Amino acid sequence: MTIVGVVGTQWGDEGKGKVVDLFAKHADLVVRFQGGNNAGHTLVVGGKKTVFHLIPSGILRPDTLCVLGQGMVIDPGVLVEELDQLDDSGLLADAKLAISDRAHVILPHHLILDRLREEKRSGSVPVGSTLRGIGPTYEDKVGRRGIRVGDLYVPKLLEQKLGETLSYWEPMLRERAGEIPTVKDVMDGLAPLAKRLEKYVTDTLELIQDSIDESRSILLEGAQGAMLDVDHGTYPFVTSSNTVSGAACAGAGIGPTQIDEIVAIAKAYTTRVGAGSFPTELHDDKGDYLRKSGAEFGSTTGRPRRCGWFDAVVVRRAARISGATWLAVTKLDVLTGLDEIQVCVGYEIDGREVKGVPVHGLERVKPIYRSLPGWSEQITEARSLDDLPANARAYLDEISRLTGCPVCLVSVGPGREQTIVVTNPFGD
Repeated sequence: MTIVGVVGTQWGDEGKGKVVDLFAKHADLVVRFQGGNNAGHTLVVGGKKTVFHLIPSGILRPDTLCVLGQGMVIDPGVLVEELDQLDDSGLLADAKLAISDRAHVILPHHLILDRLREEKRSGSVPVGSTLRGIGPTYEDKVGRRGIRVGDLYVPKLLEQKLGETLSYWEPMLRERAGEIPTVKDVMDGLAPLAKRLEKYVTDTLELIQDSIDESRSILLEGAQGAMLDVDHGTYPFVTSSNTVSGAACAGAGIGPTQIDEIVAIAKAYTTRVGAGSFPTELHDDKGDYLRKSGAEFGSTTGRPRRCGWFDAVVVRRAARISGATWLAVTKLDVLTGLDEIQVCVGYEIDGREVKGVPVHGLERVKPIYRSLPGWSEQITEARSLDDLPANARAYLDEISRLTGCPVCLVSVGPGREQTIVVTNPFGD
């Protein structure tokens, strides 16, 4: 039995979906432990692209049970749409899914609030919310007025709790939106969705801990990346949950001593969607090259991603926060064709070198770069490190050294097979 956590080290979009899909064949369970449908992962299997936002990537492995943990916030309508997508693909019959009865539910007023707040943020740049209602749902959760999945099956309790949360938000909604959803309208909308999901709803904590007792292997899947963590990221331009590996303990119901390995995932360069500081961002033809070659458009929003050089300061910090034991590098193939590749090895502010990621002044940071030679050889057919050009190997060695993590996996293309597995963290 092995328990492995997978987390992002940048601003999300690192390719966690592909890595989870690859390692899921060694896991009996894949558990998503935080976030909602503000995250998306794209899988390419047999030339066919599949995009999910809530269901873990392991759903394409018929022998793997996928769990939506209590740390998540779930939009029932989106989840049903994903089940319909699986059904249309002929995969639903083989899919194994469990939904925590303690996960919180995204409701219609959460989406309204998300949009209103993004439009009305005064005196500052919009955060860049995906407008999926994630933040307001987490706010209701910590405000003790949230609706949990298990509440959907207790009508009187659901009616009472909906009345309380809608009453709390009524002044803002009436002032800014002019109207609010009624309790009856929300309940009527939730009823068919709850019925569709009911067979999957369970106490996932007991399920997971029983699986540990039975020596079953588990893969813990995080969403977004460390720089979007509400505590450790580039606040306030962050998500509304903890994205680092420690969140797996609370969000899945697993003790820290039960986790064996942590795989930190990083793109071979850096991207970001939305507002916020981005020290290595490129505003020139190199940035355009990365965006075009890497097809850097959000799987959830479709927004073009901001692109820049690999930031070893950010990835090293993220790896340390999560106690990473391995580094998985994705999209190495995108760098093919560049004569020279820059790696950020430090920061300067006002001519003075600073340690780590500063809490203030990140927008004034001047990256300290180390230049490495690029390569022109195509690497999409590489299946071992020995198949890579010498300069590509040297690049991997350098970012491994700078981040303090040995490389366990290298992605050289979007397909499942376009991967170099150096070390399997499950030990198989």
